[in-house]
Amino acid sequence: MSLKGKAMPGKVRRPCRSPGCRHTTTERHGYCDEHADKATGWTQRRRGQSGRGGRPWRRIRDRVLQRDKGLCQACLRAGRVTPATEVDHIVNLESGGTDDDSNLEAICSPCHKAKTAREAQGGRG
Repeated sequence: MSLKGKAMPGKVRRPCRSPGCRHTTTERHGYCDEHADKATGWTQRRRGQSGRGGRPWRRIRDRVLQRDKGLCQACLRAGRVTPATEVDHIVNLESGGTDDDSNLEAICSPCHKAKTAREAQGGRG
């Protein structure tokens, strides 16, 4: 069977990811034309231009893990000794924190998940 003469289906339109927006989009980032500026960070991170995961972040991460002797700092404050698997911002970036070593600490996955959940709850109004 030939597809000659038949139109291929277009991309599926989805609701814009911006809260309260009623527009739709076919863009991968999920924002309509009006809110496409919100996608800038997403597209830059996807292209590896900024954000976590690149060599600069791995160097920072390794340095902080070494400084904290590979131990979860949150567990140490609670009197437990637990290996750290991640590096976390003490003050998250959305709240004005930076990638400076003084704002980073080694943390285990359960502590990181709990802290992220608390921050998400605090951000909802």
